[in-house]
Amino acid sequence: MASAREVRAEVRAIQQKPRAQVVIIGGGINGLGTFRDLALQGVDVVLVERGDYASGASSASSHMIHGGIRYLENGEFRLVRESVAERNGLLTTAPHYVKPLRTTIPIFSTFSGILAAPLRFLTHKQGRIVERGAFLIKLGLSLYDSFSRDGGTVPRHVFHGRARSRQELPLLNRDAKYTATYFDASVHEPERLALDVLLDGLAAGATGAGTSAATGGDAGGSARAANYVEAIGVTDGGVRVRDLVGGGEFTITADVVINASGPWTDLTNAALASETAYMGGTKGSHIVLDNPQLLAACAGREMFFENGDGRIVLIYPLRGRVMVGTTDLDANIHEPAVCTDEEIDYFIDLVAHVFPTVTIDRSQIVFRFSGIRPLPKHDDTQPGFVSRDYRIVPTKPAGLGGGTVLSLVGGKWTTFRAVAEHLSGEAMELLGRRRTVSTRGLAIGGGRNYPMTDAARASWIAAYGGSVGRERADQLLARYGTRARAVIDFLEEYDDEPLASTNEFSTGELVFIAENEFVVHVADVLLRRTSVAFDGNVTAAVVEEVSRVLASPLGWSEQTRQDEVIQARAVLAQSHGILFESVEERSVKHGG
Repeated sequence: MASAREVRAEVRAIQQKPRAQVVIIGGGINGLGTFRDLALQGVDVVLVERGDYASGASSASSHMIHGGIRYLENGEFRLVRESVAERNGLLTTAPHYVKPLRTTIPIFSTFSGILAAPLRFLTHKQGRIVERGAFLIKLGLSLYDSFSRDGGTVPRHVFHGRARSRQELPLLNRDAKYTATYFDASVHEPERLALDVLLDGLAAGATGAGTSAATGGDAGGSARAANYVEAIGVTDGGVRVRDLVGGGEFTITADVVINASGPWTDLTNAALASETAYMGGTKGSHIVLDNPQLLAACAGREMFFENGDGRIVLIYPLRGRVMVGTTDLDANIHEPAVCTDEEIDYFIDLVAHVFPTVTIDRSQIVFRFSGIRPLPKHDDTQPGFVSRDYRIVPTKPAGLGGGTVLSLVGGKWTTFRAVAEHLSGEAMELLGRRRTVSTRGLAIGGGRNYPMTDAARASWIAAYGGSVGRERADQLLARYGTRARAVIDFLEEYDDEPLASTNEFSTGELVFIAENEFVVHVADVLLRRTSVAFDGNVTAAVVEEVSRVLASPLGWSEQTRQDEVIQARAVLAQSHGILFESVEERSVKHGG
């Protein structure tokens, strides 16, 4: 661990005003969405997160914003309807990060599964594994399309036979009889979208209810948030928290406590002296491959299909790489979630099922990640059939002096705005307040005034690319949305230089991130403020150079900087399988 440092400004702001109307524990996407929603209503709200923002379950997603076609088989029609509506909404409110995703299902039979599907629907048990055939998939996609008929922003599905499927996907398994193609949505950088949600909440708290801005506001406003601050107990009628960076402890009091800890909800409740058994999360892992042949085989679309064991899996071209996932295994919440060798074997086999002539081997894995889904306790229900819906459970722990805890059980990326609306609505009812601002259709961060056409994009780049160049302005617009204006303004005043170790970022951009995006550790930048690690572009030289650029704005001593390098390399190796010697060898091989 890096050595202790002075108290950060965002922590000091909470210490100086430790009383709030609502305290949110958990800075994943659902906690952040609720923080934004409450701040927009003018509620005095504080959020604490024990790690980095969006570093838990929110960082382990399949990078999809989707309606959940497979939830239909569970009979979760309300969830599908809500998910489709939220997907369509995010395509317009966060167009800088959320894009339409063409998705293709390879189908190997015509009528298979017709008898098994009703049994799965009624019992939520797998039973004998029978592949879903074209008839069932056609029925499901037709129903799925019906949920988009009002306000739909994506095309309806299409079916193709063997010849057309092979024409579009030449390397597809020759046993595939059909393909079905439909659209959902992707989110290439979910952690950056989460950060935009946080910044909107801080801005709303700083400027008053009913407003939102693309950049952060005064940390001392009515909305305050801090990462690396852990809730450790209750004292004096409030939540006792510990600053994991500075080392101090203090108490925050509030009328309502929202437990948005995701899979760790029961552990947080235990810290609040309230024993619960709400959660039963499952582990999901992914790998990211540098395999040009597989990338080309996907033809720009996600392959989404049922594997031989009945698990719905995906092969997903993303940022010049291919992500393969996911598993759905019972998990121990007390142990770190890590992608295992057995899971990697599973992923290699499932690729062979769809593209049997494409060679996959472990040397092509540039990144791996795993997380625990915030699912409800499911007893004998098989993991794949556990509800992805959510509920809110109120309790009144004795140690909180009559305050109410609202525990979120469940929730997923796609529906975070709706979840936040429900959570904040229940909190405001307890406070005796009424909603004044709706987040439905409200642009998020850099999605505000985002240029949606080629002409509008060219106009934006021409307007703001004068000092940094049009190519650089285009890159920054893609990376930050219209928040890129603030980055460009900063770079105009900074002696900016490209990094020597990678052409992805510059010194000025890293300093902007350090000063404006709540960075605490080197790993925060490599894993969540940027996609350098996900893309497989982290080398020993990158870690070293990034640490040196961050040292000055973050006030690190040389010893702290060296500690940060050691810590970052350990996290990347242990949690994400990045072996720096292999990275260096691959870089030389590809001329990088």
